[in-house]
Amino acid sequence: MARRKSLEQPANPAQSPPRACVIGGGIGGLALAIRLQAAGHPTVLVEARPELGGLIRSWQQDGFVFEQGPAALADAAPLRELWSLTGEDMADAVKLVPVAPAWRCSWPDGSVLDLPADPAQLARIAPEDIPGYEDFLAWSAASRADGWQRLADQPQGSARGLTEALGPILRNQGWRSAAGLVSSLVKSDKLRQALSFQTLLAGGNPYKTSALNLLGQIPDQLGPAWWPEGGMGRLVQALAQRFQKLGGEIRLHDPVVRIHTVGNRVTEVECASGWRSKVTIAASNADVVHTYRDLLPGTQRGPALARKLMGKSFSPSAFTVHFALEGTWPGIPHRMALFGPRYASLLGDIFTHGVLPQDMMILLSHPSVTDPGLAPPGRSVFSATIPVANLIKLPIDWDTVGPVLQRRVLREVGRRLVPDIEDRIITAFHTSPRDLALDFNAWAGAAWSLEPIPTQSGPLRPHHRDGKLANLYLVGAGTHPGAGLAAVLAGAKATARLMVETKK
Repeated sequence: MARRKSLEQPANPAQSPPRACVIGGGIGGLALAIRLQAAGHPTVLVEARPELGGLIRSWQQDGFVFEQGPAALADAAPLRELWSLTGEDMADAVKLVPVAPAWRCSWPDGSVLDLPADPAQLARIAPEDIPGYEDFLAWSAASRADGWQRLADQPQGSARGLTEALGPILRNQGWRSAAGLVSSLVKSDKLRQALSFQTLLAGGNPYKTSALNLLGQIPDQLGPAWWPEGGMGRLVQALAQRFQKLGGEIRLHDPVVRIHTVGNRVTEVECASGWRSKVTIAASNADVVHTYRDLLPGTQRGPALARKLMGKSFSPSAFTVHFALEGTWPGIPHRMALFGPRYASLLGDIFTHGVLPQDMMILLSHPSVTDPGLAPPGRSVFSATIPVANLIKLPIDWDTVGPVLQRRVLREVGRRLVPDIEDRIITAFHTSPRDLALDFNAWAGAAWSLEPIPTQSGPLRPHHRDGKLANLYLVGAGTHPGAGLAAVLAGAKATARLMVETKK
């Protein structure tokens, strides 16, 4: 997308009054910018790439729309709220289509389970676990508001944060891991996998991350998910239009290269083009290491905190194959989890050992079954994502390994779902951890920033408000409550609350 004239800023920044600045136009930066502008604070949103959306990306090729990012929305309420702030209705800008089943889980032996679980399927796979499944739904309903949402909504930065988090964690078994909680309720290995794998969508190992992190990734009562008609890229466009309609300014394709400070305050933001703008308050939606190491190099705060962050544990990365096929496939739902022969040990290889195993777990997206306009008539569009170790744990040559792994992923999808896949492929390409590092400055190519383990969660994660620079804030996957669409939107709400209170 070329920079449009309407998005350009005045050549002389001195003519522009000081304002709020949001660095990075991912979904968190967009949501924060909308909230600030709706609260009456003039805001400029600066994005390094030619298009907004961050890790939510769209490619148009030969009539297909390829999508990268969330394969569906677990909860549309936080997005609807971005319109209701000023009394408008999201439905006037974006049509949301239900996605049911929310997931189809499949195993190598041919077993299949849809979520929410069909009673007949559940009876075939795990008849003894029907009461335990109902207990899981009850826990989910009871813990969603009092546990996950309460913690997600807490602005981080106060000394009371840890104390305030203990109550919801203890009441809702947040001290258990996702896999540990599920294992306490059901006995079937397959059902345990089906009810715990969703923490991967936020970069969390089900055996290490809090059970409450499940609730940011699964729909209420495991009901239907949602898909924005036209794709996730269409949703990003609608959010950008919403921000501009409120009077916000967008600057595209001009990376921020320096956050200038005087004393303990941010004073200016400088871009690669030489454009500079005075700011009264600033927030970064960029990668946390990039923010402190590269944008604050001349300060004591920046390099010191960057070194500290680089010593922490970062999430895995992701390898995604995008492909288009001849034919339509109504029997393949919008989202599938294709489990392999291993689960716990496979996750150990990815999160701990840093190896590229021969077997794999594939998260398959088939958006054109819900939204046929994403592909030409009689054709279909897919993406297949496998979690892989980040570049620190797995420092391999992805230019060499990528094409080989792409063929392996397509062969496995073909073996499980499309036997003649090689004859039906129209086009295929992939993105790797190296792309995430180069295109988004993602430290170690981590797809979800810091790993959400107990020692890096809640008040122990980078706070929404910087501890030294009084008017610098963070938003996005690297801060509380973490990665995943629902978490990032909750974090944007909490950060906005702090910024608006500061400016009063």
